[in-house]
Amino acid sequence: MRKEEAKIYYIFHSGFAIKTKSHFLIFDYYREPLNNKNNKKSVVLSPENIKKMENVYVFSSHSHEDHFNSKILDWEKYNDNIQYILSSDIQTDKNKRNYSFIEEGQEKLIDDVYIKAYGSTDIGISFLVKVDGLTVFHAGDLNWWHWKEDSLKEQSVAESAFKDKIEKLKEEKCIDIAFFPVDPRLEEFYYIGVEYFGKNIHPNLLVPMHFGNDLSKTKDFLSRMKKININAVEITHNGQEIIY
Repeated sequence: MRKEEAKIYYIFHSGFAIKTKSHFLIFDYYREPLNNKNNKKSVVLSPENIKKMENVYVFSSHSHEDHFNSKILDWEKYNDNIQYILSSDIQTDKNKRNYSFIEEGQEKLIDDVYIKAYGSTDIGISFLVKVDGLTVFHAGDLNWWHWKEDSLKEQSVAESAFKDKIEKLKEEKCIDIAFFPVDPRLEEFYYIGVEYFGKNIHPNLLVPMHFGNDLSKTKDFLSRMKKININAVEITHNGQEIIY
């Protein structure tokens, strides 16, 4: 594996694992993935796999149940080399040596992993992580939440809040891998946040998330990203492996 390479594994919803040269990162685990072919659990987050991994970093962007599952805290039973990086709104033991709590604007260096918390347009944060020569961004619930039932004023406030967060992120000159919401509940407006993000941030690889079971949205997303020359991927199944 060259310095700039990584293997990305789609878990479910906004949950991903990334294997870099010497680290294993897990973001926003929600629930156990299932293999579509034989209905068995994926091996990516099995106790056996977690046990053999070195330098495991587990991230949770906020306390919503579709981004944080307290089961992740059990993983240290299989590997005592786990570091947890949790949004400050998550309620759990604040005194464990391997728990780090972070809020918007804060930076942390844990061994050789640099972490910065950017903002969200919901609760919690988004993550910027620099590791093994790669820069990774996980948006959490940062999105342009344009709900049709909202008033024009509410829609305008949501737009301004989102664009302000993206403006701050522009200070990061090069993001290799970015995970960003493509939420079908927004109906025809599902793409406006990720399109704005892509045009303004220009990550080397843009990966959709936050679509639940509606995988079809990621195909539509890929088509839109091609039109604006953004390198992106379509998610087709749980456990999917993506090579960067």
